Amino acid sequence: MRRIVPWHLTAIGVASLAATLALTSLSAHSEDVLSPPAQRGYVLLHADCASCHAIGKVDDSPLKIAPPFRTLHLHYPVEDLQEPLAEGIITGHPTMPEFRYDPGQVNDVITYLKSLEH
Repeated sequence: MRRIVPWHLTAIGVASLAATLALTSLSAHSEDVLSPPAQRGYVLLHADCASCHAIGKVDDSPLKIAPPFRTLHLHYPVEDLQEPLAEGIITGHPTMPEFRYDPGQVNDVITYLKSLEH
């Protein structure tokens, strides 16, 4: 014998399933949640660098010759950027502006760059 389920019980089941899937998806990506210092570092890099560099984990650099920040750790420890960030990054090409951050901002930027290594 076929059982007929009232529509409101089916809707509750669908909503429950959707909530379960959303929570599962959220917990699967919880490692992508940035700490407050990393969030602040992201905001700084987004404001100052994202017009040329890829600052995320998968995006492309708007300026093709600008290296994506997610690859910096492959070339040297990102901690090595602490002094240049504090004293001012000066490059050999005129299109990149000079950036100088205070010690707290340097820590935030380094924390964000370290988050890209995973």
